[in-house]
Amino acid sequence: MALSPTNNAALLQEVDEAVRRDRLDSIWKSYGRLIVAAVVAALLAFGGYLFWQHRQNEARGERAEALVAALDKVDANQPRTATAELEKIAAGDDAAYRSIALIQQANMQAEKGDMKAAAALVAKVAADQDIDPALRNMALVRQTAFELGTIKPETVIARMKPLLDAKDPASPWFASAAELTAIAHYKLGQFDQAGALYGRIAKLPDIPKSLQSRSVQMAGMLGVDAVEDRADDSAAKDQKGEAAPQAAAAAQSQEAQ
Repeated sequence: MALSPTNNAALLQEVDEAVRRDRLDSIWKSYGRLIVAAVVAALLAFGGYLFWQHRQNEARGERAEALVAALDKVDANQPRTATAELEKIAAGDDAAYRSIALIQQANMQAEKGDMKAAAALVAKVAADQDIDPALRNMALVRQTAFELGTIKPETVIARMKPLLDAKDPASPWFASAAELTAIAHYKLGQFDQAGALYGRIAKLPDIPKSLQSRSVQMAGMLGVDAVEDRADDSAAKDQKGEAAPQAAAAAQSQEAQ
């Protein structure tokens, strides 16, 4: 007796499922242990990653607490204890905390008048390729400031040149680098270059008042009228500030009409 189309389709489906089960059984018999081992290995790897991440977060917290404790010792005028704790942090593998610890140790040495030791400590930060370039540049500026009385002016100019030439963006340490370079030019008798740099510093916005005042005075001594330049800039800003309300009032008047 012939099978109906419906029965024929059901039979073919049963045969197809049986073939698939046989294939799966065959694959499982041949590779079942490998599959299980791969799944277990993946789970172990993922679990290991989660554990590593957890330990990293814990370690950061511990380093932060250790740094705060060391800085508290500095504030409490306990330099020996503070130095010992900072040295432990500086010996660690976290570049950011290591750099902060070294910079703080350098500050402590500078306060004692040991500029050579201070320069050696920040030089380690300046040479550390694992930290942000902005922090390395800051350390280089500090190192140069500590060594200013012992290194040649030409060395200062060469070190600071990349910071002076940086554009898009400009270096956040431009003002300090420019002042060190201006001092070096002055020592070499290159008064025009020194005056020009002091004039550029004096025109910078948002710099410490002490640096601005010092730069204006030095620029004036070297024949650069930074005061007049700043007055012109201030007048231009005032005019712009006055023009804005006037333009807004005119626009409102036109809308009312």
